[in-house]
Amino acid sequence: MFTQFLNKAPTLPATHLLPAFLAVLVCACSGNPWNSPYPAADAEKNILYAAFAERPKHLDPVQSYSSNEILFTAQIYEPPLQYHYLKRPYELIPATATKMPEVHYFDEKGARLGDNVDAAQIAFTVYEISIKSGIRYQPHPAFARDSQGKFLYHRLGEEDVRGIYKLSDFPQTGSRELTAADYVFQVKRLAHPRLHSPIFGLMSDYIVGLKEYAAMLEMAAKEQSREQGEQSGGEQDGEDYLDLARYPLEGAEVVDRYTYRIKIKGKYPQFRYWLTMPFFAPIPWEAERFYSQKGLAEKNINLDWYPVGTGPYMLSENNPNRTMVLERNPNFHGETYPADGMPGDVEAGLLKDAGKPLPFIEKIVYSREKESIPRWNKFLQGYYDSSNIGSDSFDQAVQLTGQGEATVTEAMKEQGIRLETAVAASTNYVGFNMLDPVVGGVGKHGRESARKLRQAISIAVDYEEYVSIFANGRGIPAQGPIAPGIAGHREGKEGINPVVYEWVNGRSRRKSVEVAKALLAEAGYPNGISAKTGAPLVLYFDVTARGAEDKSSLDWMRKQFQKLNIQLVVRSTDYNRFQDKIRKGNAQIFEWGWNADYPDPENFLFLLHGPQQKVDHEGENASNYSNSEYNRLFEQMKNMENGPARQKIIDRMVNILRHDAPWLWGYHPKDYGLYHSWYGNVKPNRMSNNNAKYLRIDGVLREQKRREWNEPVVWPMVVGLAVLAGSLLPAVLVYRRRERGRGISDVALKMEAQG
Repeated sequence: MFTQFLNKAPTLPATHLLPAFLAVLVCACSGNPWNSPYPAADAEKNILYAAFAERPKHLDPVQSYSSNEILFTAQIYEPPLQYHYLKRPYELIPATATKMPEVHYFDEKGARLGDNVDAAQIAFTVYEISIKSGIRYQPHPAFARDSQGKFLYHRLGEEDVRGIYKLSDFPQTGSRELTAADYVFQVKRLAHPRLHSPIFGLMSDYIVGLKEYAAMLEMAAKEQSREQGEQSGGEQDGEDYLDLARYPLEGAEVVDRYTYRIKIKGKYPQFRYWLTMPFFAPIPWEAERFYSQKGLAEKNINLDWYPVGTGPYMLSENNPNRTMVLERNPNFHGETYPADGMPGDVEAGLLKDAGKPLPFIEKIVYSREKESIPRWNKFLQGYYDSSNIGSDSFDQAVQLTGQGEATVTEAMKEQGIRLETAVAASTNYVGFNMLDPVVGGVGKHGRESARKLRQAISIAVDYEEYVSIFANGRGIPAQGPIAPGIAGHREGKEGINPVVYEWVNGRSRRKSVEVAKALLAEAGYPNGISAKTGAPLVLYFDVTARGAEDKSSLDWMRKQFQKLNIQLVVRSTDYNRFQDKIRKGNAQIFEWGWNADYPDPENFLFLLHGPQQKVDHEGENASNYSNSEYNRLFEQMKNMENGPARQKIIDRMVNILRHDAPWLWGYHPKDYGLYHSWYGNVKPNRMSNNNAKYLRIDGVLREQKRREWNEPVVWPMVVGLAVLAGSLLPAVLVYRRRERGRGISDVALKMEAQG
């Protein structure tokens, strides 16, 4: 190539290459920063940039129940209630509802009772909910109609879907007003036989008739399949639409266009919290009818891929292996930023937007980042607007003051980065599958042996050390399932787990490994060897697929088991496969966590309630734990108001759990978040998930900082080019001298020939 260049342009000196290269640099520097992952056209736009690690599996609100999914669903769907963004303790307020639900109590005969009646007399509770008029769904093909008012895309044939590959391939969209019937339709969907809602088991115990409704729908679905098979000569036509309007549900009924009722068995005060969740957000029947058509599901055109909501944002791009994009719903209106808050909110600038229409941000771009280091570096470069803090970047980001308070380092302050902290209403734990014959046990003797094995492991796995090493102290070793700040949580001596800890000199201390070894021997595994078979004890630990930065934490976990001479085999898989293994009960020991849906102890304690077992019941009891006394106390506790009587029952329940040890209780994390100076209206709210609509971005300031922080360092290239040009110059001169000499020789030969 070099020779060809010289042959084509032998008159261009090598010394001219440097000015030409510098001219290119000047042109390049006038556009987007060289390392920007975003289009230059989006510079200074009102876009929020964030990252996600795990791809969502379900975006249909009847099935979605993971934190990586609610990141999206909470911005798209609108339940009737929500949490006040600024107030603490957490306060429920209307979302689409005109006011808080009217709650009425009734006895067995249907007679209405007073508000202060004893809970034992209450047979049913009715929540009457009125919603605002004028709320409209996002544009969507399911609503599109022709000039005669008929749906354009509800009777699609094979030819109609041949050229359809994504939702935007449908040329027409429509919308309509939200009605009370859409909320009732979603309640019915909890019992849909093809959807498998994770809260069906729990809600069927409360919503009147829901369990029987599920059985009725199951029969109806089978009959529908049989009829379709007969009509098509034994082959199914692929359409899964089950018209729920044909099947009334006693526990959910429409009163009028904007009012509906939900009927609950007995008294269940926590039900109002469920009304903030996507499970109780509206779904239009048109969307389910549209998505049920043959040929669409195979192309991922369904509610799990393309949700339909009335919220401030809609999902415009779904590429879960790379990018997911939320854009402002053009039909959203009527909600404004809070006009009141807590002391200090005014000084913090959190009420500057009081009364202004929401949302402020036009688009949210989520990029998938599996590894923490690239995510952290992009945050420092200004390409992500906020970041959590990994263990490997903690010292770079956070320092402790003399009073023990956390603040950002000087380097972070220079970039205008600020730290926001909040106590998380959550728990990270390691669970034992109680259906497993080794760690769960079979039969009376087996259960006692397995219990002592679990207790021994609980002592050996040192979560104080784990929090110190891998969480940089951002957590509290758990003594049970209930997180601090939630009613029922105990502090101090009365709050310790006596199986794992002892109280010494006014503080808790983990019991010695010798105590754990003694328990292990009693379990039938002296020094980690089976007394029956003489074989080493090997246990299996299922986790989601990890990056290289988490290898050390898994090595640490192996060493904890090695204290008891137990071999721990780590089985790593992706999150969706992990969920499937948990659902089918194929994991032995597994790592998981729980973020509270609402601030009540019931939301932690139900995770170990027998009827909520993952296997068979499809509940959230991933350990498949069941203890008859615990189950009975749970049923007694769940409907009570907070107070001494409820606390006494909770104490007994927690002690049962500590003795049975279905979990390594792990730790309750403290959340730390870093935010750039252009990111406004940030107040961490761990109960509310629909917070994107309150946030602000100063796109101009962000672009200014990005250019400042990502200015290319070109002098090494300039020096390199100068050295290269200098080294090439002698070769060029020799080449030109040789060519010139060759030219003179050719001329001489010509003259000689002519002479």
